Order: sequence, then structure tokens, then C-alpha cells
Amino acid sequence: MNLPMPVAVGIWVVIAAALLAIMWFGWRGRSRRGRALVPALPARPDDAALGEARTQPVDAVYVSSTTAGDWLDRVASHDLGFRSNATVQVFAGGVVVEREGAEDVFVPAADVVEAKTAPGMAGKFVGKDGLVVVTWRLVATGADEPVTLDTGLRTRHAADRPLLVDAVNALRPGGSTGTGARDDAAQETTEENK
Repeated sequence: MNLPMPVAVGIWVVIAAALLAIMWFGWRGRSRRGRALVPALPARPDDAALGEARTQPVDAVYVSSTTAGDWLDRVASHDLGFRSNATVQVFAGGVVVEREGAEDVFVPAADVVEAKTAPGMAGKFVGKDGLVVVTWRLVATGADEPVTLDTGLRTRHAADRPLLVDAVNALRPGGSTGTGARDDAAQETTEENK
């Protein structure tokens, strides 16, 4: 069946418009559900309340935030689902993620669960410990239980990953129990025993 060119193009334009509308309504619905899960982000305190800086500003790419443990369940509310360039800095009072073109993220020190490296999450897979994942609790006003989120960051320089992980883990109650730095001797011993 041969259709005239204008009719064929018109059909493809209608199909493309329908697909875009479906994707837009889906993202809008996900954002609405995310607002029920994450009604508001913690406000960044002023510089004096943040306390002393534990790291220098680290250039990174903010990948996304997901519900903890489910790295495919991206949170779309508050721009948490959008990838953006960012600067990350750890202070005594918490972790500040300043994002370009999106709402900044502040993780209070008391809400940090852990930081670790991972190969990927929703929106980015880089393999072999390429992302820093900060797990934190968000206590929403009026909620019965806090929501636990994973926030993924891809640092521009690999050397910044273990420093960032260690600094974030040091904020946890009781300090750091793990390290982002690799213990090469222990790793070699493990590989020899295999």
C-alpha cells in the first residue's frame, strides 16, 4: 500500500506527538507520586550553621535520587530525577549538592545513613564503583516513617570518590566504619585465595 507522502508524514507526526504526550503524562504522574513520598527537601542552612568544611568543593554530575535499595525507582519530584552538573561539599552540618538548573539538595548530617561506591543507578551505569551513592533519611512533615533515599553522584575525578565517601561516612553517628579508599593489599590477598 503506497500512501502519498503528505499522508505518510502526517501519520508519523501524529504517532510521534502521541508518544510524547504519553511520556509527558507518565513523568507528570511519577512526579505527583514522588511529591507524596518526598513532600519537601530539607532547606540548606546558612554558612555559619553548616559548620566547618570537611572537603573542598568536588565537581560532579548529580545522577538522580531513588528510593533506597531500588535503584530503578527514580524520585521525580523536586527535580530529583533530573541529571545535572553539580558541586558537592561536605560540612560538619551535612552534605550540600549545588546543582545547575535544578533545586539544590542538602542532606543534614543527622540523616546520613551511609556513603559507598556503586557501578550505577537509574540514569547512569558506569561500572566498577564509578558512582558515589549517599543513602540518607528524609523525615517528611506529618509522615509516620522517614523515607530513605539513595542519591548518586559521578565525580569528575576518580581520586575524589574515596575522599567523598570517607567524609560523608564520618558524619554518621559513631563516625565512619567503612572507607571508600581501597586497601590494595587486602584486595590482592582476596584475589590470591580465589
